[in-house]
Amino acid sequence: MTLLTAALRYGLRANAISAEIAREQGRAFDPCPLVKLYSPLSTATWLVTELARDGDSLFGLADLGLGYAELGTFSLRHLCAMRLPHGHGIECEAGFATIHPLSVWTQWARCSGSVLWTEILLTRAAAAITASDPEIPG
Repeated sequence: MTLLTAALRYGLRANAISAEIAREQGRAFDPCPLVKLYSPLSTATWLVTELARDGDSLFGLADLGLGYAELGTFSLRHLCAMRLPHGHGIECEAGFATIHPLSVWTQWARCSGSVLWTEILLTRAAAAITASDPEIPG
């Protein structure tokens, strides 16, 4: 099973290279997640910002549905190999896009207890700001 398109892989690799350069220069690097992976049978969710040179190690925010989310590295091969009941597997949300960097997702997920709640809260916050300011296009 292939979770990532060539375009997503390219973007994730570009972020990994940018992160490496930023570390070498002593700068912070806080990209927006490019990929949202999820279990269709639970609340497990992974927001991914980078793909390592090995083509397997992903970096991002992992929420296994246990009430907390963690930043870290996880295996693409492992996620692809997961077999859930009724023939399901981990899926990639088509069209996922966010304007919020990974640090915002992480902070909000730690406060709310999940990436899914964070997504709802960030969407509502953006809608409220847009509704209250006529200068911001909706």
